[in-house]
Amino acid sequence: MSDSASYHFVIADDHPLFRGALRQAIETLYPGAGIWEVGTLEDAAAALERHEEVDLLMLDLSMPGMRGFSGLIYLRAQYQSVPVVIVSATEDVSTIRRCMELGASGFIPKSLGIDVIREAVSSVMAGGNWTPPDVDLGEDDNELLEMVQRLATLTPQQVRVLMMLSEGLLNKQIAYELSVSEATVKAHVSAILQKLGVESRTQAVIAASKIEQGQWQAAVVR
Repeated sequence: MSDSASYHFVIADDHPLFRGALRQAIETLYPGAGIWEVGTLEDAAAALERHEEVDLLMLDLSMPGMRGFSGLIYLRAQYQSVPVVIVSATEDVSTIRRCMELGASGFIPKSLGIDVIREAVSSVMAGGNWTPPDVDLGEDDNELLEMVQRLATLTPQQVRVLMMLSEGLLNKQIAYELSVSEATVKAHVSAILQKLGVESRTQAVIAASKIEQGQWQAAVVR
């Protein structure tokens, strides 16, 4: 493509060899494109913050900073205009379905070959969605789907607070980590409970853990 140099990508994966494979796939499709490689959720967010022109984020589900789908929820909330394609060693149908429900534009199992990766990237860059063609996403559990939709309404800061709640942090600890007041944290927690339709911090974490199917560490929060 003559204008391929105008495209920009962020590859977020903590395995350098796989980042290299993704880079190769992208460079073949879009010679001269800008590509930034990162290995943590924090660095992925920083790259998206620095480079407003990013056209696609390739996101590993299990790199440092990620907790189940929490990183995807956060990045989709914070950078709504950037399409996200999940790349993961996990290939079960429920994980693929959940990622797509939470706003991913594609899901690429790491077991797939370079040609299929190129096909997936091309499809998403053309404005479509992509999941493995042999995977039938089928129907989802209505109760879980409703909770997924509720989680997707959280603001980026509320997602961060919920992630910290899941680690068992108290309000004053969360306030310190986020450099805000305890009153602000309490307001976020109240908003989270309302949006998730639950009555306590513990219930909020348990609800999130059900969505994560064990990937989001559920902690009993005092």
